[in-house]
Amino acid sequence: MSTTILLLTLIFPLVGTLINGFWGKHLSKKVSGTIATVAIAASFVTSCLFFAYIQDAEPVKIVLFEWMKFNYFSIDFGFYFDQLAALWLLFITGIGTLIHLYSTSYMSHDEHFSKFFTYLNFFVFFMLILVTGSNLAMMFIGWEGVGLCSYLLIGFWYKNQDYNNAAKKAFIMNRIGDLGFLIGIFVTGYLFHTLDFVALKEQSYLAPTLGIATMAFFIAATGKSAQLPLYTWLPDAMAGPTPVSALIHAATMVTAGIFMITRLNFLFDLTPDVQHIIAIIGAVTSLVAATIALVQNDIKKVLAYSTVSQLGLMFLALGLGAYEVAVFHVITHAFFKACLFLGSGSVIHAIGGEQDMRHMGGLKKHMKITYATFFISTLAISGFPPLSGFFSKDEILLTAFHHNIVLWVVASLASILTAFYMFRLLFLTFSNKFRGTKEQEDHLHESPSAMTMPLIILAVLAAVGGLISIPGNSWLNEFLKPVIKNNAASHPHVLGTTEYMLMGLAVVGALVGLMVAYFKYIKNKQVPVNDNNVSGLQKLFANKYYLDEIYQSLIVHPLNFFGSFFKNQIDGLINGIVLSFGRIPAELSYQGKKAQNGNIGLYLFAFVIGVCGLLYYLFMCY
Repeated sequence: MSTTILLLTLIFPLVGTLINGFWGKHLSKKVSGTIATVAIAASFVTSCLFFAYIQDAEPVKIVLFEWMKFNYFSIDFGFYFDQLAALWLLFITGIGTLIHLYSTSYMSHDEHFSKFFTYLNFFVFFMLILVTGSNLAMMFIGWEGVGLCSYLLIGFWYKNQDYNNAAKKAFIMNRIGDLGFLIGIFVTGYLFHTLDFVALKEQSYLAPTLGIATMAFFIAATGKSAQLPLYTWLPDAMAGPTPVSALIHAATMVTAGIFMITRLNFLFDLTPDVQHIIAIIGAVTSLVAATIALVQNDIKKVLAYSTVSQLGLMFLALGLGAYEVAVFHVITHAFFKACLFLGSGSVIHAIGGEQDMRHMGGLKKHMKITYATFFISTLAISGFPPLSGFFSKDEILLTAFHHNIVLWVVASLASILTAFYMFRLLFLTFSNKFRGTKEQEDHLHESPSAMTMPLIILAVLAAVGGLISIPGNSWLNEFLKPVIKNNAASHPHVLGTTEYMLMGLAVVGALVGLMVAYFKYIKNKQVPVNDNNVSGLQKLFANKYYLDEIYQSLIVHPLNFFGSFFKNQIDGLINGIVLSFGRIPAELSYQGKKAQNGNIGLYLFAFVIGVCGLLYYLFMCY
């Protein structure tokens, strides 16, 4: 396949960035939005061409130039297009195009319209670099690039200080993970004398410090993909415009950690202890985030914690060595989570910016398309057959059952809770009577077609996306066989009585979650109480296990204390010492200046003393 076409996949978003960045202010909003959307759509077209090519072909490696060289160690500025990259390219550019189209309407009243699309195109560009880099250094460029762009997009409405703080929090917490990535790169380079993925795969072997490298990479993944203990930035990232939330949560940045571990699967397979830690962290994160989502009243916050929980399930699969299962859930999650976030944006758009579900309700009859697509995606994420989430989540639960019963129980609990909080969100938002103001009710309306069209496409994908990997006959596993060393396609599990029973249990669990939500919010028409009236476990969940407060006490406050101490005490002491070197001669010269008072007698006295001193020196020294 032509390397030019592959490089164009990366260049189109960059071109959109440059046009809107330099000339966006001089373009109309319609032209600016069209350029940005077409740029991503063009990348999607070339991605489709590559996807069709890679079905029966070898991966394509493109080296533009030698970037760095130190004796026997060199790093190329190159790209690697294989089956794994093809999948990510498809849903980054495909869903990215829909989100860009949606944004042309959602952001139409924003004064910084062209700047928004500049950032959005730039974000996609760096995400494409991340998934196509041919080595760890190239991946790190994309890794840092999406971090920078997420900071700009989360704090896009920069006049609100809370939004700025959310952007800074995301940036700083991701830097902690990035330190892990750097350590992983250095240790890997030291062990294997290369950072190139193909070369690493050919010579990977168990070394004493390999565990340090894979653990460092996992810490990096916990930051980017919001796992315990570095997940608290993701819910706060809701400060950004809703299309940004959809892009970050569904198709791009938060999946970077999953992509990186899958890309390095041959290294992680050599360190089972690290894999075990990944599985535990993933399962615990999934359950913790699900419990927090139970009591959130901000529609976007519920979806944010849902993302953290679903990412936890993906990490559970990674930790169990089922990389292809994790990738499967990444794909289906991208469909239904993008639909849910854009659907929440449609709701927020209809009721004038309101995000509290306690002030919603009854939107079903006013927003039929939004409701229908939201309903389908809710069924999908809850794991109801035959929608996409059922197949991908069921694969994770089956894998967990065969490896570790305790982790299976934890993941199953998280899945049941998912069904409850998602239907809680659906019922509180769309059912019963409207609970907002009369003015809001008078203006309720369905969103324009530029916003509803992406919802329809995503809902269809959320419904049928699971067909790419049905139990016992997985196209996805076969497709990823060249990428994943221990691929499930080489040892497919047999669907027996146990597997069917587990699938039945998962469906019953989802039904239980749905029914509890139905009786609570439809039958009994309950509305969540005010934040000040919550107590017990509900208060613990509502306050997110006080993790932010713990971080404040253990990290932020001590750092602020030491910062103040060094600024006010140590800095003042050092300043005093340095300035004293200047004050001493200044004081001496000031005192000497007093001798210049016009007293002739004093001058003669000084003259005589000086002459005597000179004579003494001449006679005594010579």
